[in-house]
Amino acid sequence: MSIIKSVSVGNGDMFYIRHGSENFTIIDCMLPDDETWRAAIVDELIEQSTGKEIRRFISTHPDQDHVQGIKYLDSRLPLMNFYCVKNGTVKDDPTEDFEYYCDLRDSKRAFYISKGCTRLWMNKSNGEHKQAGIDIIWPDITNEDFKEALEEAERGESPNNTSAIIQYSLNNGITALWMGDLETPFMEKIGGDVDIPSVDLLFAPHHGRESGRVPGEWLKKMNPAVIVLGEAPSQHLDYYRGWNTITQNKAGDITFDCRSGRVDVYVSSPTYEASFLYNAGANAGLGWYIGSFDV
Repeated sequence: MSIIKSVSVGNGDMFYIRHGSENFTIIDCMLPDDETWRAAIVDELIEQSTGKEIRRFISTHPDQDHVQGIKYLDSRLPLMNFYCVKNGTVKDDPTEDFEYYCDLRDSKRAFYISKGCTRLWMNKSNGEHKQAGIDIIWPDITNEDFKEALEEAERGESPNNTSAIIQYSLNNGITALWMGDLETPFMEKIGGDVDIPSVDLLFAPHHGRESGRVPGEWLKKMNPAVIVLGEAPSQHLDYYRGWNTITQNKAGDITFDCRSGRVDVYVSSPTYEASFLYNAGANAGLGWYIGSFDV
Protein backbone atom coordinates (compact mmCIF):
# COMPACT_ATOMS: atom_id res chain seq x y z
CA MET A 1 0.00 0.00 0.00
CA SER A 2 1.00 3.61 -0.54
CA ILE A 3 -0.48 7.10 -0.32
CA ILE A 4 -0.33 9.71 -3.08
CA LYS A 5 -1.48 13.19 -2.12
CA SER A 6 -2.01 16.23 -4.30
CA VAL A 7 -1.83 19.12 -1.86
CA SER A 8 -4.15 22.06 -2.42
CA VAL A 9 -1.82 25.06 -2.37
CA GLY A 10 -3.88 27.74 -4.09
CA ASN A 11 -1.93 28.24 -7.31
CA GLY A 12 0.78 25.71 -8.06
CA ASP A 13 1.80 22.10 -7.67
CA MET A 14 2.90 20.05 -4.68
CA PHE A 15 2.60 16.30 -4.17
CA TYR A 16 3.93 13.59 -1.94
CA ILE A 17 4.07 9.81 -2.01
CA ARG A 18 4.21 7.85 1.22
CA HIS A 19 5.53 4.58 -0.11
CA GLY A 20 4.85 1.22 1.45
CA SER A 21 8.62 0.76 1.62
CA GLU A 22 11.18 2.90 3.47
CA ASN A 23 10.73 5.68 0.87
CA PHE A 24 9.06 9.10 1.00
CA THR A 25 8.91 11.32 -2.09
CA ILE A 26 7.96 14.98 -2.53
CA ILE A 27 7.30 16.25 -6.06
CA ASP A 28 7.54 20.04 -6.49
CA CYS A 29 7.03 22.72 -3.85
CA MET A 30 4.48 25.49 -3.71
CA LEU A 31 4.03 26.74 -0.18
CA PRO A 32 1.47 29.55 0.29
CA ASP A 33 2.49 32.96 1.59
CA ASP A 34 0.24 32.53 4.62
CA GLU A 35 2.60 31.44 7.40
CA THR A 36 0.05 29.29 9.22
CA TRP A 37 -0.96 27.48 6.03
CA ARG A 38 2.61 26.81 4.92
CA ALA A 39 3.61 25.62 8.37
CA ALA A 40 0.66 23.21 8.44
CA ILE A 41 1.68 21.71 5.08
CA VAL A 42 5.25 21.14 6.22
CA ASP A 43 4.02 19.77 9.56
CA GLU A 44 2.09 17.18 7.57
CA LEU A 45 5.13 16.32 5.44
CA ILE A 46 7.21 15.83 8.58
CA GLU A 47 4.54 13.63 10.14
CA GLN A 48 4.00 11.54 7.00
CA SER A 49 7.74 11.02 6.45
CA THR A 50 8.41 9.93 10.03
CA GLY A 51 10.02 6.52 10.03
CA LYS A 52 10.98 6.71 6.35
CA GLU A 53 14.74 6.34 6.01
CA ILE A 54 14.90 7.51 2.38
CA ARG A 55 13.46 10.93 1.58
CA ARG A 56 13.75 12.52 -1.84
CA PHE A 57 12.55 15.75 -3.45
CA ILE A 58 11.92 15.76 -7.20
CA SER A 59 11.63 19.06 -9.06
CA THR A 60 9.83 18.88 -12.40
CA HIS A 61 11.12 22.35 -13.41
CA PRO A 62 12.05 25.67 -11.76
CA ASP A 63 9.00 27.89 -12.16
CA GLN A 64 8.01 29.90 -9.10
CA ASP A 65 4.75 27.99 -8.58
CA HIS A 66 6.80 24.77 -8.36
CA VAL A 67 9.60 26.02 -6.10
CA GLN A 68 7.98 28.61 -3.83
CA GLY A 69 8.83 27.96 -0.20
CA ILE A 70 11.60 25.49 -0.95
CA LYS A 71 14.02 27.30 1.34
CA TYR A 72 11.53 27.06 4.21
CA LEU A 73 10.84 23.41 3.40
CA ASP A 74 14.56 22.58 3.43
CA SER A 75 15.02 24.36 6.76
CA ARG A 76 12.42 22.15 8.43
CA LEU A 77 12.69 18.92 6.44
CA PRO A 78 16.20 18.78 4.94
CA LEU A 79 16.20 17.76 1.27
CA MET A 80 19.21 15.48 1.32
CA ASN A 81 18.25 13.89 -2.02
CA PHE A 82 17.40 16.61 -4.53
CA TYR A 83 16.43 15.38 -8.00
CA CYS A 84 16.08 17.73 -10.96
CA VAL A 85 16.69 18.04 -14.69
CA LYS A 86 20.14 19.46 -15.31
CA ASN A 87 19.57 23.02 -16.50
CA GLY A 88 20.91 26.54 -16.46
CA THR A 89 17.61 28.39 -16.11
CA VAL A 90 17.86 32.09 -15.27
CA LYS A 91 15.21 34.65 -14.33
CA ASP A 92 15.13 38.37 -15.01
CA ASP A 93 13.79 38.97 -11.50
CA PRO A 94 14.79 35.93 -9.44
CA THR A 95 13.03 35.26 -6.16
CA GLU A 96 14.80 34.07 -3.04
CA ASP A 97 13.32 30.61 -3.56
CA PHE A 98 14.44 30.42 -7.18
CA GLU A 99 17.97 31.33 -6.10
CA TYR A 100 17.75 28.66 -3.40
CA TYR A 101 16.60 26.15 -6.03
CA CYS A 102 19.67 27.06 -8.11
CA ASP A 103 21.92 26.48 -5.10
CA LEU A 104 20.39 23.04 -4.61
CA ARG A 105 20.51 22.30 -8.33
CA ASP A 106 24.23 23.07 -8.46
CA SER A 107 25.13 21.39 -5.17
CA LYS A 108 26.46 17.95 -4.31
CA ARG A 109 22.95 17.08 -3.11
CA ALA A 110 21.66 17.11 -6.70
CA PHE A 111 20.98 14.04 -8.81
CA TYR A 112 20.19 14.88 -12.43
CA ILE A 113 17.26 12.94 -13.83
CA SER A 114 16.73 11.97 -17.45
CA LYS A 115 14.93 9.33 -19.48
CA GLY A 116 15.74 5.84 -18.27
CA CYS A 117 18.08 6.90 -15.43
CA THR A 118 18.54 4.51 -12.53
CA ARG A 119 19.35 5.09 -8.90
CA LEU A 120 19.42 2.99 -5.81
CA TRP A 121 16.08 3.03 -4.00
CA MET A 122 14.45 5.22 -6.64
CA ASN A 123 14.05 2.29 -9.04
CA LYS A 124 16.72 -0.17 -7.88
CA SER A 125 16.60 -2.29 -4.73
CA ASN A 126 19.43 -3.83 -2.77
CA GLY A 127 19.73 -5.87 0.38
CA GLU A 128 19.39 -2.73 2.49
CA HIS A 129 16.24 -1.08 1.07
CA LYS A 130 13.47 -1.63 -1.46
CA GLN A 131 13.02 0.67 -4.44
CA ALA A 132 10.35 3.37 -4.65
CA GLY A 133 8.92 2.41 -8.05
CA ILE A 134 9.81 5.77 -9.64
CA ASP A 135 10.98 5.98 -13.25
CA ILE A 136 11.82 8.98 -15.42
CA ILE A 137 10.11 8.87 -18.82
CA TRP A 138 11.44 12.24 -20.05
CA PRO A 139 13.64 14.22 -20.84
CA ASP A 140 15.80 12.57 -23.46
CA ILE A 141 18.82 14.83 -23.07
CA THR A 142 19.95 14.04 -26.64
CA ASN A 143 16.67 15.27 -28.14
CA GLU A 144 17.10 18.46 -30.21
CA ASP A 145 13.76 19.94 -29.18
CA PHE A 146 14.65 19.44 -25.51
CA LYS A 147 18.05 21.05 -26.08
CA GLU A 148 16.28 24.05 -27.60
CA ALA A 149 13.97 24.26 -24.57
CA LEU A 150 17.03 24.27 -22.29
CA GLU A 151 18.60 27.08 -24.32
CA GLU A 152 15.41 29.12 -24.08
CA ALA A 153 15.39 28.72 -20.29
CA GLU A 154 19.05 29.76 -20.19
CA ARG A 155 18.06 32.98 -22.00
CA GLY A 156 15.49 33.76 -19.34
CA GLU A 157 12.48 32.39 -21.21
CA SER A 158 9.97 29.94 -19.74
CA PRO A 159 11.40 26.66 -18.40
CA ASN A 160 8.06 24.86 -18.87
CA ASN A 161 9.32 22.59 -21.63
CA THR A 162 12.33 21.49 -19.61
CA SER A 163 9.86 19.63 -17.36
CA ALA A 164 10.42 16.00 -16.48
CA ILE A 165 7.82 13.25 -16.91
CA ILE A 166 7.80 11.11 -13.77
CA GLN A 167 6.11 7.74 -13.39
CA TYR A 168 5.28 5.96 -10.14
CA SER A 169 4.17 2.32 -10.18
CA LEU A 170 3.02 0.11 -7.33
CA ASN A 171 3.27 -3.66 -7.73
CA ASN A 172 -0.20 -5.01 -8.63
CA GLY A 173 -1.50 -1.48 -8.17
CA ILE A 174 -1.57 2.04 -9.50
CA THR A 175 0.58 3.68 -12.16
CA ALA A 176 0.61 7.48 -11.84
CA LEU A 177 2.21 10.14 -14.05
CA TRP A 178 3.38 13.72 -13.48
CA MET A 179 4.31 15.99 -16.39
CA GLY A 180 5.25 19.35 -14.88
CA ASP A 181 4.23 22.24 -17.11
CA LEU A 182 4.85 20.73 -20.54
CA GLU A 183 3.02 22.67 -23.24
CA THR A 184 0.89 21.13 -25.98
CA PRO A 185 2.94 22.20 -29.06
CA PHE A 186 6.11 20.86 -27.43
CA MET A 187 4.47 17.53 -26.59
CA GLU A 188 3.32 17.26 -30.19
CA LYS A 189 6.90 17.82 -31.40
CA ILE A 190 8.50 15.21 -29.16
CA GLY A 191 5.74 12.59 -29.35
CA GLY A 192 7.78 10.16 -31.43
CA ASP A 193 10.61 10.19 -28.90
CA VAL A 194 8.55 9.57 -25.75
CA ASP A 195 7.72 6.05 -24.61
CA ILE A 196 4.20 6.88 -23.51
CA PRO A 197 3.04 4.45 -20.82
CA SER A 198 -0.40 3.18 -19.92
CA VAL A 199 -1.41 4.90 -16.68
CA ASP A 200 -4.23 4.81 -14.14
CA LEU A 201 -3.80 8.32 -12.74
CA LEU A 202 -2.64 11.35 -14.72
CA PHE A 203 -1.86 14.72 -13.17
CA ALA A 204 -2.63 16.99 -16.10
CA PRO A 205 0.35 19.15 -17.14
CA HIS A 206 0.37 22.90 -16.58
CA HIS A 207 -2.22 22.56 -13.79
CA GLY A 208 -4.83 21.36 -16.31
CA ARG A 209 -4.58 24.48 -18.47
CA GLU A 210 -5.62 24.41 -22.14
CA SER A 211 -2.02 25.39 -22.95
CA GLY A 212 -0.87 22.04 -21.54
CA ARG A 213 -3.60 19.83 -22.99
CA VAL A 214 -2.18 16.34 -23.49
CA PRO A 215 -2.35 15.45 -27.20
CA GLY A 216 -5.05 13.01 -28.22
CA GLU A 217 -2.62 10.34 -29.38
CA TRP A 218 -0.86 10.46 -26.01
CA LEU A 219 -4.16 10.12 -24.16
CA LYS A 220 -5.12 7.09 -26.22
CA LYS A 221 -1.90 5.36 -25.22
CA MET A 222 -2.12 6.44 -21.58
CA ASN A 223 -5.85 5.64 -21.26
CA PRO A 224 -5.99 7.07 -17.71
CA ALA A 225 -8.79 6.00 -15.38
CA VAL A 226 -8.63 9.42 -13.68
CA ILE A 227 -7.17 12.79 -14.70
CA VAL A 228 -6.53 15.39 -12.00
CA LEU A 229 -6.92 19.02 -13.05
CA GLY A 230 -4.84 21.39 -10.94
CA GLU A 231 -5.61 24.77 -9.48
CA ALA A 232 -5.34 26.98 -12.55
CA PRO A 233 -8.06 29.65 -12.91
CA SER A 234 -11.21 27.93 -14.18
CA GLN A 235 -11.32 29.99 -17.38
CA HIS A 236 -7.95 28.54 -18.38
CA LEU A 237 -8.74 24.88 -17.64
CA ASP A 238 -9.21 22.19 -20.24
CA TYR A 239 -11.82 19.88 -18.74
CA TYR A 240 -10.79 16.82 -20.79
CA ARG A 241 -14.32 16.05 -21.99
CA GLY A 242 -14.90 12.33 -22.33
CA TRP A 243 -12.43 11.46 -19.56
CA ASN A 244 -12.98 10.97 -15.83
CA THR A 245 -11.62 14.01 -13.99
CA ILE A 246 -11.20 15.40 -10.49
CA THR A 247 -10.89 19.17 -10.31
CA GLN A 248 -8.68 20.35 -7.47
CA ASN A 249 -10.19 23.85 -7.49
CA LYS A 250 -13.36 22.26 -6.06
CA ALA A 251 -12.03 19.11 -4.38
CA GLY A 252 -9.24 20.71 -2.34
CA ASP A 253 -6.61 18.25 -1.13
CA ILE A 254 -6.87 14.94 -3.03
CA THR A 255 -5.55 11.75 -1.44
CA PHE A 256 -5.23 8.42 -3.23
CA ASP A 257 -5.00 5.40 -0.94
CA CYS A 258 -3.35 2.88 -3.24
CA ARG A 259 -3.62 -0.85 -2.67
CA SER A 260 -3.50 -4.03 -4.74
CA GLY A 261 -6.02 -3.70 -7.56
CA ARG A 262 -7.84 -0.65 -6.18
CA VAL A 263 -7.49 3.01 -5.28
CA ASP A 264 -9.66 4.78 -2.70
CA VAL A 265 -10.05 8.53 -3.19
CA TYR A 266 -10.44 11.17 -0.47
CA VAL A 267 -10.79 14.97 -0.73
CA SER A 268 -10.89 17.81 1.76
CA SER A 269 -14.16 19.30 0.45
CA PRO A 270 -17.20 17.62 2.06
CA THR A 271 -19.44 18.56 -0.87
CA TYR A 272 -17.31 17.24 -3.73
CA GLU A 273 -18.60 14.24 -5.69
CA ALA A 274 -17.29 12.09 -8.54
CA SER A 275 -20.02 9.91 -10.05
CA PHE A 276 -17.60 7.68 -11.99
CA LEU A 277 -16.17 6.26 -8.75
CA TYR A 278 -17.81 3.35 -6.93
CA ASN A 279 -18.44 2.92 -3.22
CA ALA A 280 -16.07 0.35 -1.73
CA GLY A 281 -16.95 1.33 1.84
CA ALA A 282 -13.46 2.67 2.52
CA ASN A 283 -12.83 4.56 5.74
CA ALA A 284 -9.12 5.29 6.16
CA GLY A 285 -9.63 8.68 7.78
CA LEU A 286 -7.79 10.55 5.00
CA GLY A 287 -10.50 13.13 4.36
CA TRP A 288 -13.94 12.80 2.80
CA TYR A 289 -14.19 9.48 0.96
CA ILE A 290 -15.70 10.02 -2.52
CA GLY A 291 -15.26 6.54 -4.00
CA SER A 292 -12.83 4.09 -5.53
CA PHE A 293 -11.57 2.91 -8.90
CA ASP A 294 -9.93 -0.33 -10.00
CA VAL A 295 -6.41 -0.59 -11.40
